[in-house]
Amino acid sequence: MYGQFGNAYKGTRVLITGHTGFKGSWLSLWLRELGADVIGYALAPATTPNLFNVSGLEKTMHSVTGDIRNVSMLTSIISEYKPVIVFHLAAQALVRRSYREPVNTYETNIMGTINTFEVCRKTPSVKAVINVTSDKCYENREWVWGYRETDPVGGYDPYSASKGCAEIITESYRKSFFPVDKYQKTHETLVASVRAGNVIGGGDWGEDRLVPDIMRAAVNKEKILIRNPKATRPWQHVLEPLSGYLLLGQKLLEGEKKFSGAWNFGPSDEGHREVLAVVRALKKHWPNIKYHIEVHEENPHEASLLKLDCSKAYSNLKWRPVWDSSATFAQTAAWYKEFYESGTIGNGKQLREYVTDAKQNGISWAIQ
Repeated sequence: MYGQFGNAYKGTRVLITGHTGFKGSWLSLWLRELGADVIGYALAPATTPNLFNVSGLEKTMHSVTGDIRNVSMLTSIISEYKPVIVFHLAAQALVRRSYREPVNTYETNIMGTINTFEVCRKTPSVKAVINVTSDKCYENREWVWGYRETDPVGGYDPYSASKGCAEIITESYRKSFFPVDKYQKTHETLVASVRAGNVIGGGDWGEDRLVPDIMRAAVNKEKILIRNPKATRPWQHVLEPLSGYLLLGQKLLEGEKKFSGAWNFGPSDEGHREVLAVVRALKKHWPNIKYHIEVHEENPHEASLLKLDCSKAYSNLKWRPVWDSSATFAQTAAWYKEFYESGTIGNGKQLREYVTDAKQNGISWAIQ
């Protein structure tokens, strides 16, 4: 797997907060394949099963159990391991839970972000920080066109609002403590934030998420309840935004200060699908999936349309998606089908296929 991302991660010490989550586990696996020395700081996995455990990550990386709100423990870990780049993923990431637990959501997503930046700015080894927020950070007016990085942030529900705040905090720290025009004069750290759409893929067992709910129902021979069938989201395989994060991290590690800032990583227009279309697409690859539709007026508010404009990443980073929606749904369904029917863990195989397809498509990070 060497040769990707200009070998920027080979032998590099990387800290991932939130490494026990779905996205964090996939990122940890990829970085290990790239030859990085990976340290993770996160709460214990929230579900059983979970990708962190079934993939054996606890045996191949330094994993520390801790709360991102515990600044003294976070300080101790970063001081001990001295990472060169930090990917901040630790978060309360569920919209519906944020209605039930608003204080926990705000504390984790806002103060957790502040703690991460505060510790990093006091740690000389840290040369790059990437804060992973969400496409839901935008003030969503349900436009038919995509949101750009310069559009206002906001949020209706507590989760979205907390991610909007995390973006404001990132920009504040970048201007106050990591200004680009003072780079290598008063500080040595470049900062970016990244916003992705709905990520799916094998190994997600999060609560109240569409794909995990579909797969749990399929295994239990139950029908999945579809509560918002016409909601449109930007669906993408989890490896898509991760390739963007890693490419961006490479540029920051190489000292290219023009890449400091906010970035969208989403699918092309064909990846924006209604929830019902997603269920039907997955069912094509695993007939065990069954569903019924039941719309309730009392459901908490969730945006029905949200799109990202990724022109900046396409133009400046030369990043673009590898898999279209058909491949994304096929790979996702195949992972769960193989896991439940034969116990196979498909992450390594799918990662190799993704990299191979990226090379065949001439995508820059795969052929450096």
